[in-house]
Formats: sequence, C-alpha cells, structure tokens
Amino acid sequence: MAFVPAGVSDTMNAKEDAKWLQWVTRQFETIAGEDRVINLQEFKAALNVKESFFAERFFTLFDSDGSGTITLQELQEGLTLLIHGNPMDKLKFLFQVYDVDGNGSIDPDELRTVLQSCLQESSISLPDEKLDQLTLALFESADKDCSGDITFEELRDELQCFPGVMENLTISAAHWLTPPTTQGHLHRPRPLTAAYWHNHRSQLLCLATYLGLHVLLFALAASAHRDLGISIMVAKGCGQCLNFDCSFIVVLMLRRCLTWLRTTWLAQVLPLDQNIQFHQLMGYVVVGLSLVHTVAHIVNFALQAQSESSSYQFWELLLTTRPGIGWVHGLASPTGVALLLLLLLMFTCSSSCIRRNGHFEVFYWTHLSYLPMWVLLILHGPNFWKWLLVPGTVFFLEKVIGLVVSRMAALSIVEVNLLPSKVTHLLIKRPPLFNYRPGDYLYLNIPTIARYEWHPFTISSAPEQKDTIWLHIRSEGQWTNRLYESFKTSDLVDCDSKRLSRSLKMRRSQGRPQVSELSPENHQFCNIKCYINGPYGTPTRRIFASEHAVLIGAGIGITPFASILQSIMYRYQKRKRTCPNCQHSWMEGIQDDDMKLHKVDFIWINRHQRAFEWFVSLLTKLEMDQAEETQEGRFLELHMYMTSALSKNDMKAIGLQMALDLVAKKEKKDSITGLQTRTQPGRPDWNKVFQKVAAEDKGKVQVFFCGSPALAKVLRAHCERFGFRFFQENF
Repeated sequence: MAFVPAGVSDTMNAKEDAKWLQWVTRQFETIAGEDRVINLQEFKAALNVKESFFAERFFTLFDSDGSGTITLQELQEGLTLLIHGNPMDKLKFLFQVYDVDGNGSIDPDELRTVLQSCLQESSISLPDEKLDQLTLALFESADKDCSGDITFEELRDELQCFPGVMENLTISAAHWLTPPTTQGHLHRPRPLTAAYWHNHRSQLLCLATYLGLHVLLFALAASAHRDLGISIMVAKGCGQCLNFDCSFIVVLMLRRCLTWLRTTWLAQVLPLDQNIQFHQLMGYVVVGLSLVHTVAHIVNFALQAQSESSSYQFWELLLTTRPGIGWVHGLASPTGVALLLLLLLMFTCSSSCIRRNGHFEVFYWTHLSYLPMWVLLILHGPNFWKWLLVPGTVFFLEKVIGLVVSRMAALSIVEVNLLPSKVTHLLIKRPPLFNYRPGDYLYLNIPTIARYEWHPFTISSAPEQKDTIWLHIRSEGQWTNRLYESFKTSDLVDCDSKRLSRSLKMRRSQGRPQVSELSPENHQFCNIKCYINGPYGTPTRRIFASEHAVLIGAGIGITPFASILQSIMYRYQKRKRTCPNCQHSWMEGIQDDDMKLHKVDFIWINRHQRAFEWFVSLLTKLEMDQAEETQEGRFLELHMYMTSALSKNDMKAIGLQMALDLVAKKEKKDSITGLQTRTQPGRPDWNKVFQKVAAEDKGKVQVFFCGSPALAKVLRAHCERFGFRFFQENF
C-alpha cells in the first residue's frame, strides 16, 4: 500500500510529470491487455479492495463517459485528480463516492452502506447496533441544519474538524495506482558516533576483547610451532582458538548464571542481553576456524604423503590411527573427521529456516550433539580438557540443579483458555518457592504433548499473583499447535471430582480481574501434569530501574509486558491511600528502591481486532486504576494500533474513522476494544512517537521491545537516532 502526499504536483517538474505518465501508461497496459481498456473485474482485481462497493464506486467515477470500461485517458484524468489534485477536488470525489444515488446529498442509509464497507475494508467486526450508532453519530454531527441530508458544504465543514485529513486524502491501492516516488531512507547512525556508542558500547568492547584474545592465542600457538612449517602453524593456531571457543561457547547459555549476573553490577558492563547473538557468533567462528584447521592439516598430510621418508599414504594419515597422531591411541585424525561432520550437521540444523518453519525438534535434537563433540574433542586434542574443566563443571552443575528442581515435584495445569488467533492461555499451579520478576520466562514440559521436549515461554502473570502462573502461548510450531489442538478437542483434559472447587478457591483468592469473558467451549478446568524449569531473567528486568520506559509489544509480544503491567497495577494499589473522613484518595510517591519509574508508555500493535481480547481486561483495569488522576498525573499511557485498519487519509476509511472518533469522544470508550484509549488505525509513525516521548522530558528513556526481528531493526535505528537505550526481548 502506498500513501502519496498532497501537493506533489507543486514540486514535480515537467520531467517528473513525464516519468509519472509513462509509469501510468505501463501499468495500464499490464492491466488492460490487448483490448486497451479496463473493465470492472480487472479494476477490482488491480485495486485489491476487500469490499466491492468501493471498487464499483471508484470505477463508476473513473468511467466518465459511462461506457462500462476505463480508457487510458480516463485513468490518467482520475489519477491526476486523486494524486495531484487540490483538497477541494479530492473532497468532491469523496462526496460522489458517498452519494450512491447521485442526487447531490447523502442520506443516513447511504452513509450506513458506506460505513459498513469501511468496516470490511479495515477488517473490523462490529455488531449492527454499533454500526447504527456510528452512522447516526457521524450523520448528526455533519447534518448541521437537521435537514435529513448531508450536503457537500456540510461534509466539507465536518472534515475541517479533522486537521490534515483533507490535504492528504488519497486512495491506498495496488502499486499500479500510485506514481513512483522517491522513498525516504531511515536515518541510521554511523558506527562509533555518540548515539551508536551509547547503545553498543558493551558489545563493541566485548567484541574487541574477543578478537584480541583470538589474535593472541593464534600467535602464541603458531610461534610455538614455527619450525614445522606454515600449514602446521595455521592448524595449531586455529586449534588453540578452538580450544577456547568450544569450551566458552557453553558459558553463554548458562541461564541460571546469567540470571544471577543480572542482579549484580556486571549487568551494567557485560552485554548479557546479547548472549544468544554472541553464542551464534561464536558458532560461526567455530565453523570457520574448524574448516581452516582441517584444510591446514590436509595440506600437511598431502605434503607428508609425497615425502620419500613417509611410510603412510594420504588416506591413512587422514582417516586411520596407524600413524599414531594424537595423544590417545592416535585418534586425532578419525576424531577430527567425526568432529567436522557433527559440527556441520549441527550448524546446518541450527539455521533459522529449520528453527522457525515448524522443525524445532530437528534443531533441538541435533544441538544435543555437543555432548559427543566434547568427548571427541578431549580425545582429539591433548589440552582441550584443561579449557573445558571450569566451564564444563559449571555447566554440569547448572544442568543437574535444573533437572533436580524441575523434576522435584510435578505441577499441574489447572485451567485453560483458548483465545483468538490460536493462543493458548495456561494457568499452572505455582510452586511454593518459585520466585520470579516481571518479564521472566521459564521452560515448560508437558509429557502428554512430548515427553522430552522443553520450550521457553514468557510468564504473563505478575509475581504478586501467588496461586498460579500464567502463560500465553501462540501456536506457531509443531509443539504449540499440538498443545492448542489437544485442548480444543479435550483429549488431554483430566476431569477430577474436585476441579471446580479448586478453581473456585483460586478465583476468590486472586480476584481474577484480568481474564476476559470466554465461552464455555474455550474455557476448561483440568488437572494435567507438567514440569517447569526456571525462572530466567530477561532485559525487561531493567524496566523498574528506568525513569521513562517505553514498552512496545507486537502481537503476542505483549506477554512480558502483561506481567510488568500487572505488577505495576499491584504496586500502584499498594501505594493508594484514602482519607477515612472525606474519602479523598491520593497516591504516595511511586519512587522507591525497586521502582524509579516516572512514566510508562505502553504501545501494543496488532494486525487483527480479536487479538486485543487477549489482555483487554487487564488494560481496562489499569485504566480504571488511573481514572481519578489528571492526564498530566498519569504515569501509564496506553497506545493501541491496528495495522489492518486503513488510516483517516484513505477514502475507504475516512468516514469510519471520523465516526469512531465521535463515538469515542461521546462515550469515553473505544468501539473496537472497549478501552478508554482510542485504537489508532495503521502502523505507528515512529518519528512522531519518539519525538513526543523526548518532548515529555520525564528522565532517561529506555525502550523495551518484544516482537518480530524486522520491526526490532527499525526501532533500534530510531532509538539510536534519538539517543534512547534499546532492549529487545529474546531467548
């Protein structure tokens, strides 16, 4: 979809106009075919609209001679009006779209038909009663003389209440409908500028240290074997670096140790949030060094086999123990070949196309080959066991502790809610000593789904919620899909005689204000055995130490922030005080040792309307808790975006968005989510969002994001531009 700014014609020179006309001609020929005209069906297909009403209306207005087809000249005239025309020309076109019967005015039934099509174009589902309410709200606001019809002048006056809309009015359509425009590139700070250093200093220092250490290890090992030739020097240098990498790479995945480090001052120095990226980087380095190490030895073996003094052939040197190479029965060569094959298998199965395309099990099981690799490495190199001693011991202890803790006592899933977009909401009985912080995650094992598989999920409940742990799981892979389908068909549900009593007890003890209303078929009580391993810390632990936190969740990426927002709600209620005499309520200062927040901006981006149902009850409760505060005094501000909804600048949505604004202003409630916060159509304009955050001057800004990697790159670039710290949730 493309949005073309108004006034382009004022700045376009003759050359650009000619280029645009060539573009339109080319696109017309692509759509029209040999007959050189476009009929209604071709127009609908090219316009790519969901509701035929707008396609038919636009076609009728483009077809100026009423022939039932659109010629190239008619298309150029129509596009010139919509893209290069002044606001009044565009408004006249919009009025003609709304005036279905062509009598020069818009009656309520015509307006309802238009708004119904607007809803379908924006993928918004509302009951007929709400559609009638929106229609009447917009009609009564525009029909100033109460004549029962909206004239052109009244529509113009109504649009003027929405600044900027008339000037930017256009049609978002297929690529052929808009001229080629110069796309502005996102400003990206150059490396080593102040903004870049602000967000990457710890990573850059660690990378420099890592590189320097490799240069030192390579140089020392190579110089110690300089008398044996260049191939041996390269092989030994790479081997020494591999000793370090193959032992230290496991340290980056010691989750309990990393969680503990987050509580120390080292969290300010070490890039703990990038442990997975560094683990992946070391994996690439290991593969590269291994290949160079192997090639160097192959060259050396080839030279030895050609030597007259050698009694071994090349294949014997490479594949057998006969030459006696190595410190354990001459196993260096065979173990080296086995190591390279295992490494390449692990590397291939670790690619994103394997992990993210429903084949996580392949990644998981092949990654366990690190155990035989360590055994082979000990047999392969005489010094590797020394490098592995400390990290291997710590790794072994962490695994044993995790296994003991997770298997100490089986827990039970006591309640399941099946939410829209195939999201499974699990309520697990909380163990007595399970202490976690907002935003932490755990590993979950459900034997009835897969006996040996453990998968990480963010905890979506607050630590203050004592009886249960909440998990919201999006169905994206084989395991998560099996989980959702098993509850949907009730195959796993173990109904015992006390399940309702137990559930009622937990409901009363927790108050359960956050769960949305669900139909009985999507809500089940159960008693299913499961195991958990954790909790483990994430970058979101920094939130309560921030001054101004911006939380951005895309889709199910809200889950870590759901825990944080609930925790904020509990802390907020704890500080609320009420005078027993006059019932006046006030808040004690929200700053303390654990919580330094001055302001929280929460931004939730969803594609579909129903996704908001996941946590709408929680957000409603948060708004209610702040209802008595002034706008300036509220420390939590919500921002909702629905990307499938068309913006106000689109002719296929402007009427709907105006009506939604009017009803929201009247009812103090959004028609899409039911929140006081108005749901904005389309994607956020990040420049405007961060400009507003910077202008509030509530302290140092830290941005926390959970969602797609593509959006993370965009946000990181904007944060570097504005000098904000950026943290991405990943595990």
